[in-house]
Amino acid sequence: MNQNEWNFDWSSLFTNFGTIILKLLAIYIAYITIKKLGIKLINRVFQRIKEHQNISNGRSRTLQSLISNIFSYTLAFIFAVMILQTFNIKATAILAGAGVVGLAVGFGAQGLVSDVVTGFFLLLEKQLDVGDYVTTGNFSGIVEAIGLRTTQIRSFDGTLHYIPNRMITTLSNHSRGNMRALVDISIPYEQNIDEAIKTLQNKCNLLAQQEPKIIEGPNVLGVQNLGTSEVVIRVIAKTENMAQWEIERKLRKSLKEALDQLNKS
Repeated sequence: MNQNEWNFDWSSLFTNFGTIILKLLAIYIAYITIKKLGIKLINRVFQRIKEHQNISNGRSRTLQSLISNIFSYTLAFIFAVMILQTFNIKATAILAGAGVVGLAVGFGAQGLVSDVVTGFFLLLEKQLDVGDYVTTGNFSGIVEAIGLRTTQIRSFDGTLHYIPNRMITTLSNHSRGNMRALVDISIPYEQNIDEAIKTLQNKCNLLAQQEPKIIEGPNVLGVQNLGTSEVVIRVIAKTENMAQWEIERKLRKSLKEALDQLNKS
């Protein structure tokens, strides 16, 4: 065997390897830096928009989240191309090949395309915003993020649900307009109904003066149901959005106290 066959240019190999490592490190540092600066800039722009434009906080957070996602995906794609070029791989050839491969995986990607299209129309039609209380399918909770592919909903027990946008076929938004607080309270048959209704209404009027979250009422509608051993009286009020549960709890407490005081007299 010729001795020259063993003379390998190791210095050149290590030099090239070191150059590639330095390039990859520089690309990574640039990616992290640009991403942080870009997200910071987006946050600052939307903060100014909220201060100077007539836009709701939920809508601002929704658009901010979406633009941040688009920026992150675009930036990741650009730097992926730069990494390929570091290894002398032509991105144009890969993109051309991706068109051919895309035909093969097109049917499998239908779900992804459907997610993006559905998410686009959810935002375009303003069906929901970040911070809204919604119900879709078997999931109810507060919208935490709306992305191009998934929507994140946190239920009241703390569970965070990642729902593909294509699965949102029906949507109920409970955060549009005022809400209703409804309380049914029972009294025994022996109690004077007219006197009980008058006492309850007086207590409702007092609560309305003390509680700014009540928009209208509370009003005692009257007898709602006749049970086996009690008469059910219904009370209803309109409240600020997401305040209905708090007002219902305060109503139950106040009405119970009013009935106890009436029974003692």
